[in-house]
Amino acid sequence: MTDPREAAARYRARQQSDGAEEDAESGTAPGIAAATDRAAFIETAIQVAIRRGDFDDLPGAGKPLEGLGTHHDPDWWIRRKIEQENLTGLGPLAILLRTEDRELDDQLDLLGREADVREVLVDFNGRVIEARRQLQGGPPVVTEPRDVDAEVAAWADRRAARFDARAAEAPEQPRRRRFGIRRRA
Repeated sequence: MTDPREAAARYRARQQSDGAEEDAESGTAPGIAAATDRAAFIETAIQVAIRRGDFDDLPGAGKPLEGLGTHHDPDWWIRRKIEQENLTGLGPLAILLRTEDRELDDQLDLLGREADVREVLVDFNGRVIEARRQLQGGPPVVTEPRDVDAEVAAWADRRAARFDARAAEAPEQPRRRRFGIRRRA
């Protein structure tokens, strides 16, 4: 008694060798007939699925594709993938710099010293200028370097506004004594 898997493997080998002989006789390149058969099989499977109604009532049917803006962005697919997967540090340098530029104010607000803010801005500007100099292909670098003095002033204004908001929120409470012991006079 033969194993059914072995019989199936022999059958497939026979079919493939017959196809190769037919390709050699017809003068076509090997594999073209197999590729044509595969494409026909796929097309038939799609048509059968359509007739069965497998593609009816899919989510998003009849709705516009989300994320299509009013302007043409050739890198929409990579930007969407990076956002969906929440990937950092991957992708073309131009897109990474755009993302960093968008989030830079929030990152600066986490810093406590003006010297640290200046250091981060100088580093960011250096990377933007270096990216503009390199011709590695990919999307163009449209991110502008930031004016360090103006950004430091904006950072200081945001910081002062945060401190004022905190002071307005928390009413001043009377100080408590540390040990609660009263001294007699």
